[in-house]
Amino acid sequence: MLEIHPKVGEVLRTLEENGHRAYAVGGCVRDIMMERHPTDWDVTTDARPERIQELFPDNFYDNAFGTVTVKTRDDDPIVRTIQITPFRIEGRYTDQRHPDEVTFAKTIEEDLSRRDFTVNAMAMSADGTLVDPYGGRDDLSAKIIRAVGDADTRITEDALRMMRAVRFATTLDFSIHDDTLRALTRHAALLERISAERIRDELTKILNAPRAMHGIQLLEDTGLLRFILPELREGVGVEQNLHHIYTVWEHNLRTMHYAAQKGYSFPVRMACLLHDVGKPRTKRGEGRHCTFYAHDAVGATMARKIMERLKYPGETVDAVVRLVRYHMFYYSVGEVTESSVRRLIANVGLEHIDDLLRLREGDRIGSGTPKAVPYKLRHLKYMIDKVSHDPISVKMLKVNGQDIMEVLGIPPGPKIGLILNTLLAEALDDPTINTRELLLKRAGELDAASAADLKSALERIEQARDSEEKERMKKYYV
Repeated sequence: MLEIHPKVGEVLRTLEENGHRAYAVGGCVRDIMMERHPTDWDVTTDARPERIQELFPDNFYDNAFGTVTVKTRDDDPIVRTIQITPFRIEGRYTDQRHPDEVTFAKTIEEDLSRRDFTVNAMAMSADGTLVDPYGGRDDLSAKIIRAVGDADTRITEDALRMMRAVRFATTLDFSIHDDTLRALTRHAALLERISAERIRDELTKILNAPRAMHGIQLLEDTGLLRFILPELREGVGVEQNLHHIYTVWEHNLRTMHYAAQKGYSFPVRMACLLHDVGKPRTKRGEGRHCTFYAHDAVGATMARKIMERLKYPGETVDAVVRLVRYHMFYYSVGEVTESSVRRLIANVGLEHIDDLLRLREGDRIGSGTPKAVPYKLRHLKYMIDKVSHDPISVKMLKVNGQDIMEVLGIPPGPKIGLILNTLLAEALDDPTINTRELLLKRAGELDAASAADLKSALERIEQARDSEEKERMKKYYV
């Protein structure tokens, strides 16, 4: 088993040596028991805030819960600050989120009684002694998320705990205990009282997990999803046409599952989940030949409303909406021109093109297609690479024809182009000479060369272009 971080142990021992009981508590203890490195550390103690501040002068304290944040100045960012909270018990939660009052408690057992789930209701002293009054260690072994005490009481105290239960089950690969699961289902409507920002944060953690599809399905099974993403639920049971073997709901989840398994970014995962959200509202007809015309545009509008309702940052909203809007791009080898590829890049943004292709891969797998990247998708990647890079030309040089004419004192004419091409050919061989000073110096030397000598540079440039193209084709297997 992993041990308490030395800096946290130092804080615990300082409290103990000054006559207080102190423990690491909550998620950090859970992580230690699971042989995972904690991402933050919380300490609880019978010392009051004033006493904590006296023992740890380098601190800040500004909250209603007695928590003092101690600054350790450690190089490790995880323990650079450590939150120390007195043992406490909480009063009624009339708003289903925050306790009406907080009272300092006398024992660690009282403090643990207020916590959400048994796996988070364990404490550990500096010497590694575990305090586990609710069987958290056993539930860790059984991979169970179980409410502390009465599940209905824990859930109605703080309705966000419903999403936390789903999040822990998703990220830890646990199941939710039957009593706790039934409490989630009974009280799902209380989620309406929780702020969009808190729901957003939990949803993001669920989607960022490798088992994100399981998490979304669990939100649906418990009735929570209708208060988070009701638009997504419109796809439940909606059959598709001959290009799909899954319902719209199943397809959206499977597309997102591909992105989660690949470890793609959050905007890609969310776009995969929402990419066909507009289909139920645009469906015309039934059976193998039904249509969903303009579902991409309708879906983009819906995605924006969803993301803004959940208070996601504008940059994230725009990224997801852009991917949903253009996920139906058409590409067929031999039909689509370089100009149409440039228009796609202009619409999506070169920085988002890779994400769009990732969405297309997930879309294919989510449709039951076995191959994520067929030849035509590889060819599109090749075309995007080709049109998004400047071609080999004299425009790459740090000088132009006007510079050459001024330095050499000659009028416009074919010789200017020949000199520029020679400079380009030499710069391709040695990029370090592509500076204004060196190129102009070399232009003066080339002024004495014959036209025949200068024309040989054209051949070298063409060879460089051919070589670049062959490498690009090799890169994308086209």
